[in-house]
Amino acid sequence: MKTISLSEIPGQVFPAGRWTRVITGEHGLPAENFMMGYVIIRPGGSVPAHAHENEEVYTILEGEGEMRVEQEVSELRAVTSVYIPPNRSHSLKNTGSKDMVMMFVYSPATVVDHWAQEQRGELT
Repeated sequence: MKTISLSEIPGQVFPAGRWTRVITGEHGLPAENFMMGYVIIRPGGSVPAHAHENEEVYTILEGEGEMRVEQEVSELRAVTSVYIPPNRSHSLKNTGSKDMVMMFVYSPATVVDHWAQEQRGELT
């Protein structure tokens, strides 16, 4: 059995106001068929609009925000999950005054392009 503490995962800061730690893969648990991560989104921060071939689930653990999948918009609060079908544009914004904490799971287990795009300033 392999275990890992979030404190052991280096994480990455993104320009849109969030900190992401990937729990599976290179720095984490050896899952081969899905990717899982823990994200803190600062007040006013976001996961900018993007789309990818992976199907995905976001689970809000703390805080509140606005989720957009294509043209559909929903208010999310802790402890709510949302399913995102493959190839659908989606974004999440922290609309509260405190940090939003969320987890994501997507499959297949790949590093999605939007992380690098955001770091290069192509997504806002």
